[in-house]
Amino acid sequence: MAKTQTGSTDRMFLDRHDAGRQLAAALRGYTKDNPVILALPRGGVPVAFEVAKALGAELDLLFVRKIGAPGHDELGIGAVVDGLHPQLVLNENLARRTGAGRDYVEARMARELDEIERRREAYKKGEPPVDLGGRVVILVDDGIATGGTVKAALRGISRNSPARLVLAVPVAPEEAIEEMNALADEVICLATPEPFQAVGLHYRDFTQTSDGEVVLLLELAKAWRSPS
Repeated sequence: MAKTQTGSTDRMFLDRHDAGRQLAAALRGYTKDNPVILALPRGGVPVAFEVAKALGAELDLLFVRKIGAPGHDELGIGAVVDGLHPQLVLNENLARRTGAGRDYVEARMARELDEIERRREAYKKGEPPVDLGGRVVILVDDGIATGGTVKAALRGISRNSPARLVLAVPVAPEEAIEEMNALADEVICLATPEPFQAVGLHYRDFTQTSDGEVVLLLELAKAWRSPS
């Protein structure tokens, strides 16, 4: 069972950078493990940036792309999870019930991998994903609402054989955290409000993170990983 740390029910964050600095304080014990910090773009990037900065850790992005059912794209039957070894996370029963055969799934996976590559090129100029094998991996987002993307991300990361997998988020509903316990070695969440309602309600400033900010933060993150 995952080790879970949860905080107050009513904590408010100034913005994503403030949330990241507070998360970093809870993750200090991982500094010696040379972790890799994975951000779910775009909103997770400013949070993960502050964590990576505090830990002197490597920062990378993790893209997750939904695969919709045939003729009903809004119904997710699985997801493609980015990485050096990309993973398909598929709900086999739902895929069968919606008529999503092997050819359909493979074609959709190829399409979503192309989109992931396009986005990685835009954000990281084609720099390849970090190899997660044998690494301590800390997955960071700005919060969890339903948890679908995060669950797919955790399952995909797990298949790349990390030494330890940690999920760290500023805010999430209690029931979502309970679901994550089976998918990570440790779950850290600073606030579990009740009622939850929406992630953005727990930030004073929840302005959308721009593509330009993502690129800038990734460039800045290279500073503490480069030899002086």
